Amino acid sequence: MKIVFIRHGHTSGNLQKRYIGRTDEPLCPEGRNSLSRRDYPKCEVLVCSPMLRCIQTAQLLFPNQRIVTFDDLRECDFGGFEGKNYIELSGNSDYQKWIDSDGNMSFPGGESQQSFRERCISAFDLIAEKYSTSRSVCLVVHGGTIMSILEKYAVPRSSYYDWNCENGRGYICEWNGSELHITERI
Repeated sequence: MKIVFIRHGHTSGNLQKRYIGRTDEPLCPEGRNSLSRRDYPKCEVLVCSPMLRCIQTAQLLFPNQRIVTFDDLRECDFGGFEGKNYIELSGNSDYQKWIDSDGNMSFPGGESQQSFRERCISAFDLIAEKYSTSRSVCLVVHGGTIMSILEKYAVPRSSYYDWNCENGRGYICEWNGSELHITERI
């Protein structure tokens, strides 16, 4: 089965390099414009995070197509870092500890990387099973969600941060039931 991962378009917070997880920001004008300049593959099933930025991206890319949402595809809860950028967090001892942990420490007052990744992978497993007879499924989600799933299933194997992709970009994959083979970057 073909599986397409697309990261939502830009929000104002993204452009300002802010940690935007649980904040339900809409797409900004720049985000809408950049999405309209690209071609995306059609899909039989369209699945999204329930966050507004993902729903708006899916509506722009696949007008008139039914959207199925999965709550567990949401972005990570960044806790005390939510809505802030690295400049605002510089000098914050909790932020420095998180940086020193290579981003593996739990976010203060937020979600742990392990629970976030497990949540995303479990959601993907449910989607892959539920739509196993479909020819193609597109997931319009968050960067962290994509990185979590690809770290677990993509071949060749690579680390979480290696799967980072820009807003409005993503991957086209072939799913064989246990591995995602990347066929194209979009």
